[in-house]
Amino acid sequence: MKKLLVTTFLLALIIPFFSCSTDDNEEPMLIVKFKFDKDQARLNNLGQPSTVASGNAAQSPTFNSISAHYLELAPNATTQLGNGAILYHAPETSVGGSNAIDFSQSKIVGQDEVFLKIPLSQLQSGNYEWLRVSLSYQNYSIKIRNQGVDYEGTLASFVGFNNYIGSHSIGNNIFPINGNRSQGYWAFALNNQPYSSSGQAPAGATTVPNPIASTSPIPAGSCVVTGKFPTNLVITGNETKDVTITLSLSINNSFEWREVIQDGKFEPSQEENVVDMGLRGLIPTFVK
Repeated sequence: MKKLLVTTFLLALIIPFFSCSTDDNEEPMLIVKFKFDKDQARLNNLGQPSTVASGNAAQSPTFNSISAHYLELAPNATTQLGNGAILYHAPETSVGGSNAIDFSQSKIVGQDEVFLKIPLSQLQSGNYEWLRVSLSYQNYSIKIRNQGVDYEGTLASFVGFNNYIGSHSIGNNIFPINGNRSQGYWAFALNNQPYSSSGQAPAGATTVPNPIASTSPIPAGSCVVTGKFPTNLVITGNETKDVTITLSLSINNSFEWREVIQDGKFEPSQEENVVDMGLRGLIPTFVK
């Protein structure tokens, strides 16, 4: 009995020791999260302050989730797209014909949820001034008006350069596509009401802020939003703690439509059409 007690006591000491040892030896990680800010500056394609276009109206949606296709750190304003430190590139497919983002394999997250977590050892050492993120999918709540009554609904917005979609859903509403949809495809469903619709924003109408467009342009039709760190992110290769990057995205009047009835209400039944679903700016920050 005495021997059993001694053995139990030793195991009680050893198990916590090994647990702490595992935690202490865990490799430091690079973690990426998203944040949505309706009060952040509303920018245009060149990263300059922008107001809602004449004849249009807009609202700041309530975001549920988002997905990205590509993430890259850029050392300076002359670093060309693809020449920085690429952190992530989502799966693509040609099943629908031309090359497209494979929506079925997209990672979709909400605010403050971890979108990307990779060992810092995979990131090359450097001094990074800018961050680029190619956004692909947004899901958010908006308000609409129909025959004088206001409702709330959910909109699925595909802003990637090209998107292969088998099917997607909003609540109990299933949207079978089985094909490619270009940037600007959207689908909408009323909350708790038997109504849904879908459509396509005009080509080239999606706003994609890039403050360094003159020195580091992005391809037309892409959704590579570019933002500058308040202070440069320096990676030495000797980090012992996680580095967490938060991508604060401006949703300041980011859902925009062409007005038919000039009342500031989105009324699809009056043939008011979506013209822009692009995010309105990016401020990346980090904690080391």
